[in-house]
Amino acid sequence: MHVLVLGAGVVGITSAWYLRQQGFEVTVVDRQAAAGLETSFANGGQISVSHAEPWANPAAPAKILKWLWREDAPLLFRLRADRQQWLWGLNFLRECTAERTRHNITQMVRLGTYSRQCLQDLRAHTGIEYDCLTRGILHFYTNPHEFDAALAPAQIMRELGCERRVIDPTEAVRLEPALARIQDQIVGATYTDADESGDAHRFTQNLAALCAQAGVQFLYEHQIERLEMHDWQITGVKVKDAQGQPHTLKADRYVLCLGSYSPLLTRPLGMNLLIYPAKGYSATYPLIAPAAAPQVSMTDDEFKLVFSRLGNRLRVAGTAEMNGYNTELNPVRCEAITRRVLQICPDAVDVSGVQYWTGLRPATPSNVPYIGQSPIKNLYLNTGHGTLGWTHSCGSGQALAHLVAGQTPDVDFAFIGTAS
Repeated sequence: MHVLVLGAGVVGITSAWYLRQQGFEVTVVDRQAAAGLETSFANGGQISVSHAEPWANPAAPAKILKWLWREDAPLLFRLRADRQQWLWGLNFLRECTAERTRHNITQMVRLGTYSRQCLQDLRAHTGIEYDCLTRGILHFYTNPHEFDAALAPAQIMRELGCERRVIDPTEAVRLEPALARIQDQIVGATYTDADESGDAHRFTQNLAALCAQAGVQFLYEHQIERLEMHDWQITGVKVKDAQGQPHTLKADRYVLCLGSYSPLLTRPLGMNLLIYPAKGYSATYPLIAPAAAPQVSMTDDEFKLVFSRLGNRLRVAGTAEMNGYNTELNPVRCEAITRRVLQICPDAVDVSGVQYWTGLRPATPSNVPYIGQSPIKNLYLNTGHGTLGWTHSCGSGQALAHLVAGQTPDVDFAFIGTAS
């Protein structure tokens, strides 16, 4: 059976890998010249099961109102005459109840724990390299209200098996000495020693190479134009190749892994995916004093930034801007990241050599991704992973491959198109 995977980001490539491991003939299609060149290119680098509290939670509406129109806000809604943005926003508000928050945390912890194990198994099996560090993830708080609000979600995560341990500022600095400069500002922290970090772009490209060795075919520089459907089945994918020549690609099954662009293909078919692009920023700094740089991956919860050591670089990423498909860098938001880095570890990095980047995270209102069989019989979805595409990629790919093969995945998750 031939499966066509649409998208060569980290989710598309892991899907291709696990589908091939199931014995399917697999072809991957992407508009870029290689794998991992869009949202997977320069993300925060965390394999973060502990980052499972959704954006939609009881405290979110008040925060968003406070941040409205603030250029450096951690989550910035740029209100537009955009029906999809307003529809997404209304559904986001519906997810902000305590009951829905608990449900969504449960889904993300289950998927995240499973996915982290899948990644570890893949790493052991293949020896894949991607600047992996297994030193855990430290969330630190400089706002007492933020810390207090984090305690209940952390407790839910511990009940689900994610050991997000509450620690004091002294313990936080012992675990990560780079925080010593701001120890007097830290009001509390949590630490999850099982979490990891690594370069998602390097992982995606190296896994794509392993996929090719295993027989996966790649069609790069192919612009996906539309899906063709008859009698609620996909009959082909219209593409244009690098020379602009149109082609129709056909397969038995199709897997949609196009992140924020997924709804643009499904909407003409009458299937409206609630995915909206959340523009995230990252800054990558060369290290000039490695000993002074963070050794543990960190999350700065008040500023909504993550810090990950990637070899001789420090990656700092975060914030979200709801502004349609705009990918222009906003200098105010870029400078806000560097300003925070200089407050925490100014001697560790060369800020003059910073590389800023932005990518469109495919956010659902609940933060829970779409994984499973769509209402269109031979179309499967693996999309909408928001900020956790790297964290959830291996588990999503493995589970999706099981579903395409007619098997039951080894994770208790609310897959679409199933009875669960």
